[in-house]
Amino acid sequence: MSFSLAPFLSPQSWPPPLPPAQSEIMKVVNLKQAILQAWKERWSDYQWAINMKKFFPKGATWDILNLADALLEQAMIGPSPNPLILSYLKYAISSQMVSYSSVLTAISKFDDFSRDLCVQALLDIMDMFCDRLSCHGKAEECIGLCRALLSALHWLLRCTAASAERLREGLEAGTPAAGEKQLAMCLQRLEKTLSSTKNRALLHIAKLEEASLHTSQGLGQGGTRANQPTASWTAIEHSLLKLGEILANLSNPQLRSQAEQCGTLIRSIPTMLSVHAEQMHKTGFPTVHAVILLEGTMNLTGETQSLVEQLTMVKRMQHIPTPLFVLEIWKACFVGLIESPEGTEELKWTAFTFLKIPQVLVKLKKYSHGDKDFTEDVNCAFEFLLKLTPLLDKADQRCNCDCTNFLLQECGKQGLLSEASVNNLMAKRKADREHAPQQKSGENANIQPNIQLILRAEPTVTNILKCSSGLDFLSCPQTMDADHSKSPEGLLGVLGHMLSGKSLDLLLAAAAATGKLKSFARKFINLNEFTTYGSEESTKPASVRALLFDISFLMLCHVAQTYGSEVILSESRTGAEVPFFETWMQTCMPEEGKILNPDHPCFRPDSTKVESLVALLNNSSEMKLVQMKWHEACLSISAAILEILNAWENGVLAFESIQKITDNIKGKVCSLAVCAVAWLVAHVRMLGLDEREKSLQMIRQLAGPLFSENTLQFYNERVVIMNSILERMCADVLQQTATQIKFPSTGVDTMPYWNLLPPKRPIKEVLTDIFAKVLEKGWVDSRSIHIFDTLLHMGGVYWFCNNLIKELLKETRKEHTLRAVELLYSIFCLDMQQVTLVLLGHILPGLLTDSSKWHSLMDPPGTALAKLAVWCALSSYSSHKGQASTRQKKRHREDIEDYISLFPLDDVQPSKLMRLLSSNEDDANILSSPRSSLGSPCTSYLRWVKVGWGHPRGAPLLHSAGCFPALHLLRPTADRSMSSSLSASQLHTVNMRDPLNRVLANLFLLISSILGSRTAGPHTQFVQWFMEECVDCLEQGGRGSVLQFMPFTTVSELVKVSAMSSPKVVLAITDLSLPLGRQVAAKAIAAL
Repeated sequence: MSFSLAPFLSPQSWPPPLPPAQSEIMKVVNLKQAILQAWKERWSDYQWAINMKKFFPKGATWDILNLADALLEQAMIGPSPNPLILSYLKYAISSQMVSYSSVLTAISKFDDFSRDLCVQALLDIMDMFCDRLSCHGKAEECIGLCRALLSALHWLLRCTAASAERLREGLEAGTPAAGEKQLAMCLQRLEKTLSSTKNRALLHIAKLEEASLHTSQGLGQGGTRANQPTASWTAIEHSLLKLGEILANLSNPQLRSQAEQCGTLIRSIPTMLSVHAEQMHKTGFPTVHAVILLEGTMNLTGETQSLVEQLTMVKRMQHIPTPLFVLEIWKACFVGLIESPEGTEELKWTAFTFLKIPQVLVKLKKYSHGDKDFTEDVNCAFEFLLKLTPLLDKADQRCNCDCTNFLLQECGKQGLLSEASVNNLMAKRKADREHAPQQKSGENANIQPNIQLILRAEPTVTNILKCSSGLDFLSCPQTMDADHSKSPEGLLGVLGHMLSGKSLDLLLAAAAATGKLKSFARKFINLNEFTTYGSEESTKPASVRALLFDISFLMLCHVAQTYGSEVILSESRTGAEVPFFETWMQTCMPEEGKILNPDHPCFRPDSTKVESLVALLNNSSEMKLVQMKWHEACLSISAAILEILNAWENGVLAFESIQKITDNIKGKVCSLAVCAVAWLVAHVRMLGLDEREKSLQMIRQLAGPLFSENTLQFYNERVVIMNSILERMCADVLQQTATQIKFPSTGVDTMPYWNLLPPKRPIKEVLTDIFAKVLEKGWVDSRSIHIFDTLLHMGGVYWFCNNLIKELLKETRKEHTLRAVELLYSIFCLDMQQVTLVLLGHILPGLLTDSSKWHSLMDPPGTALAKLAVWCALSSYSSHKGQASTRQKKRHREDIEDYISLFPLDDVQPSKLMRLLSSNEDDANILSSPRSSLGSPCTSYLRWVKVGWGHPRGAPLLHSAGCFPALHLLRPTADRSMSSSLSASQLHTVNMRDPLNRVLANLFLLISSILGSRTAGPHTQFVQWFMEECVDCLEQGGRGSVLQFMPFTTVSELVKVSAMSSPKVVLAITDLSLPLGRQVAAKAIAAL
């Protein structure tokens, strides 16, 4: 009897509306009845499709009706599949009536693997599309495809395991043919599915999605497992393990090899973003070399962990193999030793090489995959180092010893080398040294090398710091626990011994290299504070107290000048009394970049104390010591000097009287002379050209030899350190006033890197010239580093960065641009935070939005600039929460305040960031004032570009869009929604008041706008290079990554660029830790 679908499928005869649940059930029932009727009437596949679309209501998708599931359920009822209904399913797949995810989900529900024909039919269906999966629907549908693929993978593994089990049973029974054919089909589908990078990327997302759902349910955060994949990654691993056990017993090598290959691909899915190729073709890495030279020359007191993180970042960004990485560190250390000027700098380099760098390598060892591997890498690095015989011979000649031997011993002590490796390497170096020219002369044969002295000084520093009292520490060599007030003479003897020769510099260098200098200096501060005043004392105790005060004061001044005042300052404590020396150092002591006011209240103490001090200096034959309050004398000396100068200038005092007064000032306690010169330096800066003579003459007198007889101990030793302090104090003002004062020479240059700039040359010429020399040479030496630092200080961050970027963009040869990037990155390490703000916030936007400058972004300079920008961004963002180094703190930080006021934000939700993307506001009032245009809490690259984005000193202020002719080409359309600005950083609630965060957020807004614009050119190519470099540096876009500031909508724009349309790129640039990030990645990958 003929049966027609029309009566119950036509809209006119459709039953009255049912409740939702019953309605869904009726749809499924009607769908199954329709499939059954089509089979009974033997409709062809296209007839079936026409009738299904004709009779079922519009608006309901076939996936909602579970068409694929219904077809497979009807097709798989019998022992063999129904070919007609399968043809309907294949037609539905080909005509995209059903999604791939619904088909995969339906297939994964079949679990009767004993029905060979049904299994083979399902494998054939998978073969239709398993290597070309796609989805162009909503993000939720793309996530559904990921889950379905994960379930299908689990099904394939179970099917393969069942087939392998049947094959094994067949081999035992003597009928292997059927099982072998089905196993081969399963493995073929597995291999075909997994060989697609796109599929593996979707599986990677599914694994993270499954783990996220599991975590949220484990934490009781609600949610249902209805949308969760039926298979977990743990189940897949178990199935893979079971399959391996079964196949291990099979004799067919081809099937076993195919299965192992599939297993390898599955295991690579969780780590598919962590694989990268190292640079094995390069042997020199100037960035590592320059970073080590910069740290050893200018930042010995820096934290070891900061240096480790910086080196690790460089190693990761440049993909440097560990042996060559360690080799480059050693090469830089030996070059630094050879280059270092004699004196304090040589001792600092020795301590850096033999004390600090081994500690750095110990921390780097923790970042490696295994102790054994890193030990082998260090051994390999030394093998390479021993081949650099000229370098090692030169270092041995300079240090008057076998440097490699000492270095190997230290590495052995730290567990970086095994004992056998140390002995083997020592023997090889000993054999090489026998053929080296003997440069050692008879004069220095008996002189102990600095390396030995530094290594001995390190345990001495440790012992000093272990002493129980802050006041008895220096008497520890005699009586470890003695109270210093009971044995001041013994303490004075130890201090005097430390002043002789280079003992003090040895101890300070060892303490600085091991991170103990701050604690070491703190004990000197305690001693100085204790000796400021003494009551009821006789002449001898008074002289001892005066000497203890003087020596500790001079030592602290020396420490502050050599290693920076930061090592002297104590932690801020509420209500705690600040020691005298800290107060004097902060308010009265001249330092690089610090301008002192000679009329400051600190230089104007109680007038009665000043008058008594003037009378004491002018009338007494020698300075009195009993019950002298030395801290008051030091604070009063400036006002006393002013009175004496006025008397001299007005003819009240003759030159002979001035000579007598200066002898009194420096004749007993040298610290008074230091305090006097500190004020005179500030005073001279404020005087006119014709008013400076007498002040400078007084400085000469205080720095000159003593005309009277000295009566206190260790005077010669104290004068040596005093003259060194005075020379450093006066260097700036003497250069500015073109005055020469000859300080007594000790035979060693106390300021080896001072005044390196050539006279009467514009600093821009000096900058371009020194960079050209460095680029030609291929590496940065210590002298060049100091010149760059001086130019950065003089010209400012914007001037410095802008001119060096111009030099980079002039290069036209690829090898030169790559070398320039490595060198520029290391030069920018002088002040990476501020340079990054200028580079990403001013220079790059100016190049990207001005069409007249686009030609400069062509390859190769454009590629190099993109690489440099990414390196700077990654380095700054990874370390911008840390403390600024000593060399950076000395520089004036005007740029920080400019960036603080960059975008005046109020306390609104961060998700409102960049509302102006949906605005075409061109109000003239907004464009006229930076502050008014930035007054909104919503920051847009559009307004930012128009107003110039803050105003660091020397940076151009851009008042209108006319400054950037191509700006109109990048303007977003008015219908663009505010949600297009949403980025992972907002979901992570990153602090957008931070200047670097603002710079990064707005740079990625600009990038997003460029990608969405209709104009292509070198600027769009630059964006591609920038993103490629981010991916190449393995910077996945999660929390703590610069890519978290990229709007999610940028991903869909990026995949339109052919070079970026890669699943791995999409995974790398999105934050897969966020559900929205996984949805964005799944949608982009599924559309590829």
